[in-house]
Amino acid sequence: MRRAKLALVAALSLAVTSCESMTDIFGDAAIKPSNSPVIAENVRTGKLARVGAAQHPKILATYGGEYSNPKLERMVAGIVGKLVTVSDNPSEVYQITILNSPNVNAFALPGGYLYITRGLLALANDTAELAAVIAHEMGHVTANHGILRQQKEAEVELASRVVSDVLADKDAGRRALVRGKLRLAQFSRNQELQADAIGIQTIGEAGFDPYAAADFQKTMAAYMEFRNKSGDTDTSLDFLATHPSTPQRIELAVGHARKFGGRGQGERDRDAYLAGIDGMLFGDSPEEGYVRGQSYSHAALGITFTFPQGFEIDNRAEAVLGSRETDNAAVRFDGADVPASQPLATYIASGWVEGLDPTSIRMTTVNGLQAATARASADQWDFDITVIRAGGSVYRLLTAMPRGSVQLGKLAQEVRGSFRRLSSAEKRALKPLTLQVVKAVPGQTEQSLATRMRGVSRPRELFRVLNGLEGNQTVVTGQSYKIVVD
Repeated sequence: MRRAKLALVAALSLAVTSCESMTDIFGDAAIKPSNSPVIAENVRTGKLARVGAAQHPKILATYGGEYSNPKLERMVAGIVGKLVTVSDNPSEVYQITILNSPNVNAFALPGGYLYITRGLLALANDTAELAAVIAHEMGHVTANHGILRQQKEAEVELASRVVSDVLADKDAGRRALVRGKLRLAQFSRNQELQADAIGIQTIGEAGFDPYAAADFQKTMAAYMEFRNKSGDTDTSLDFLATHPSTPQRIELAVGHARKFGGRGQGERDRDAYLAGIDGMLFGDSPEEGYVRGQSYSHAALGITFTFPQGFEIDNRAEAVLGSRETDNAAVRFDGADVPASQPLATYIASGWVEGLDPTSIRMTTVNGLQAATARASADQWDFDITVIRAGGSVYRLLTAMPRGSVQLGKLAQEVRGSFRRLSSAEKRALKPLTLQVVKAVPGQTEQSLATRMRGVSRPRELFRVLNGLEGNQTVVTGQSYKIVVD
């Protein structure tokens, strides 16, 4: 069932991308490298620099651009500066970019380009843990793993096959797949272990606690378990996809750390780190809209709709996807460029849907908004297509269920019937979630702190993951903790 569901979500993900240009796929021409990057100064020259520079705009396009936060940038720059002085290649230049993405990731490109998402920064709990992540990626650069990987994969087609049941333009689908499948840091197991060893050696020599690497790997394992319970198994843009925190890997990390002695040595500086991330954006950004409970809302677009109960929602840069494992149903929402002069019925029939039944096209209204609906069937799926015109824009809702399901019409009607314009008051009330650092006072427990969390599911479990609480560990009076607030 899960494999079928994921195949369906993949089909929906590619179903409406056939009109994307190469600029859409590989990055907006207006997106350029940061004008004020965090750089560990030295001289960068040669082929490696050109490789990284060419990929940099594509990384920004894939991960929501750069997250600008001077306080956070200064904190990261201080850590990088300490690491560079003791690295195996102190002549290397490193440009650190904080990416505006809730995905948990860090990776390196040839030429010294290092990337950290704010999603990963939210999981780390002190300067040593972040230093371990950065030093690991510096290890890949030092060992030239990026170039070795590039040579090995030179003959491999990046977008080898597209599963697209309702996509008419197969070539466009292959290009679209590139956006979601950029191989940013897919190193071999041996290369990962080598980078672990280099990274732990580096943080130990730089004065950080070398055991922080193993501690952060434990946090990553806990986060993976948390996500799996939520049904979120798409790690295509995550550190989790390329840095699995297995028990064996954690034990190897501990072994490397023991070379520096027992625990309790080296810098951790939890308070300085938490001060750096205090107030940082958490989860969805305003540009991508917000998922709150079962609803998706976008203040700038002025629209909202609700997924039925049981749907797991994934707010991606290119679309909002929902899936429900119990009946293998899926929903995709995105926007389209449709001239105001083009009737919606004509747009549906314009060739972007494969398996369309042209006799099923109907004009209708959705909560006072002009709309059109249609049906399509392809392979093992039936699709309900709805396009809605609102405020000069056109939005698309694709609902899918296994072929022959008698519940498709009812489900699609429930989804499109919830689509509406936001009121002015509702738009003003929509706010992003942020991390807030609070100090535990006498009498407070993890439960009482977790009840202060807003806009997240399973707040107590997330509180433990965010704060690296293991086993029987609990809140300590006077210590600082991260919570999510709006």
